[in-house]
Amino acid sequence: MQVSMASIAVAAASLFAWSELADWRRRNRKDVDKVGFMPWRAISLLSIAVAIFATALWISGGGLVDVL
Repeated sequence: MQVSMASIAVAAASLFAWSELADWRRRNRKDVDKVGFMPWRAISLLSIAVAIFATALWISGGGLVDVL
């Protein structure tokens, strides 16, 4: 089963939105001592990079094999 680059881009973009919301909630928490352990900023940056890369591949019509 082959997954299209468009679906990867949409999934990565939704992960980006979710992690930005979680990072915003972490920055605006009321109890400063509850820090958490998830690296939301890193997850956001990685997911938006994947979304941009997958969108570029989808627009070009190629796959990862064509690029490499």
